[in-house]
Amino acid sequence: MPATAEAPTVDHRITRVGVLGCGLMGSGIAEVCARSGHEVVVVEADPGAAERGQARVEGSLAGALRRGKLAEADHDAARQRLDFTHEWDQLAGCELVVEAIAEDPALKVAAFQRLDATLTSPTAILASNTSSIPIMKLATATTRPEQVIGIHFFNPVPVLPLVELVPSLMTSKDTVARAQAFTSDDLSKNVIHSQDRAGFVVNALLIPYLLSAIRMVESGFATSADIDAGMVHGCAHPLGPLALTDLIGLDTTMAVAESMYTEFKEPLYAPPPLLSRMVEAGLLGRKTGRGFYDYRS
Repeated sequence: MPATAEAPTVDHRITRVGVLGCGLMGSGIAEVCARSGHEVVVVEADPGAAERGQARVEGSLAGALRRGKLAEADHDAARQRLDFTHEWDQLAGCELVVEAIAEDPALKVAAFQRLDATLTSPTAILASNTSSIPIMKLATATTRPEQVIGIHFFNPVPVLPLVELVPSLMTSKDTVARAQAFTSDDLSKNVIHSQDRAGFVVNALLIPYLLSAIRMVESGFATSADIDAGMVHGCAHPLGPLALTDLIGLDTTMAVAESMYTEFKEPLYAPPPLLSRMVEAGLLGRKTGRGFYDYRS
């Protein structure tokens, strides 16, 4: 059984957080950490990507200010706590780094190897926002597997309250407790715990549902609009499965499905051919302007 949360054996308060990657998930993670009072260093691949990530976070903060969800003083304070860079050594003094790069096992393993060499604190936590990749695979790429844990946020991070904590067999109880305190107390998230199995709790239930909807479209059973309308109006879901797949990203959905199929070899996790073809065509959903629906107008 994985470690369970209990009081940390040593008080290692997390004040400085690193976020590796500033796409949709990384930018949301950086925002909620800054809004909760933490100093945040955001690292991207190059200066251009860092600038785009900064614009994404600042745009979200400005939107929260306009909607009255964030006071002006809190908005300004959060902006001041954020530092965007492409230089990995800026992460050195962080007590926690959350990796939020592409859902590619090779890229993530390489990132954890580099983080392990970069972080100077002997108690620093190395966390991954992976949706499906086994935490043990990432932990064994480091010299400190007991300090590696999955902290899986949900998109949009500033809005959705859930976080999955996923320790590996090597994660220490102290790391679990510190991650629990950070996510539940500091970030005010609702935290659930999962064993280190591909997909964790939510995606193990969600991905087969999304793939089933894609198979219905593929077979001509029903249109995307009718499938989504059925689940929205018949089951009170806020989004239908095809619209949700567009929001998640078809490439991310396929990567999670492939990871789960690799681990379990269950047909329900196998990506349908239609999903594979759409990813090959670059029809990835909202982020590219077209997926099961067209967002370009």
